[in-house]
Amino acid sequence: MNQKSVNLKEGYVVSRELEEALLVAEVTKRPLLIKGEPGTGKTLLAEHISKTRKLPIFKWHVKSTSLAKDGLYFYDAVSRLNDSRFNEGKDRDKVHNIENYIRMGPLGLAFTSDLPSIVLIDEIDKADLEFPNDLLLELDQMEFVVTETSRIVKAKHRPLTIITSNNERELPDAFLRRCIFHYIEFPSRELMEEIIRVHLPDIETNLLQTAMKTFYKIRKMEDMKKKPSTSELLDWIQILLYQGAKLNSMDKVPFLGALVKNEEDLLQYAGQLHVPQ
Repeated sequence: MNQKSVNLKEGYVVSRELEEALLVAEVTKRPLLIKGEPGTGKTLLAEHISKTRKLPIFKWHVKSTSLAKDGLYFYDAVSRLNDSRFNEGKDRDKVHNIENYIRMGPLGLAFTSDLPSIVLIDEIDKADLEFPNDLLLELDQMEFVVTETSRIVKAKHRPLTIITSNNERELPDAFLRRCIFHYIEFPSRELMEEIIRVHLPDIETNLLQTAMKTFYKIRKMEDMKKKPSTSELLDWIQILLYQGAKLNSMDKVPFLGALVKNEEDLLQYAGQLHVPQ
């Protein structure tokens, strides 16, 4: 696949295909669902769009225990209980209004924002299978009801919603139908070189080329449980530069722990990994 790139400001490199998917999401006003290997820049895309367009970003990092309601709002019953027990005078009047204890989640904050905004729903595949379906109505109609007060919260501006997935589990068809989809292919050597130079513009060509040869050699090894990613390559090169390390032919790969993150892989390949010619 052709991976001609476009530079977004602030040092982010995005493929032409991803730029097109982003455009489709904005025109159709649908969430952009991005899948790809960990470390390929899925989360950073939302952050850099926020920076380049100077728009607020509201981040929702999904966990295995997350519920769809968490992203909308939550009722802070503990604070209300404490206020009712310990506060006196005017503060006691606060307790009688439940609205004083409604805290907006990332989607709620985006809906109530006076400015257009970016919403990042990060690693949606970590949550329960029904989690994406529970967000269908809110993402479609851009509104939700605060159950405790019956207040309807409508979005002042439809946020650009970017959803990431590491493809750890399948997402429901009903949810997928409402998203614009893009899979981030692992960067080609040409695009990878551009990514590295954006982050490390002063790197010497010889070190860059040798580091990339070593990196792709490791990724091609069979039966690896965890192949190194773009972010790990950048970390590895940074430690090489910091230490002034040289990559010489037939030397063992230095600082291998920056690239290989599984003990079985490390034990299996450490003895045979040498810097390629």
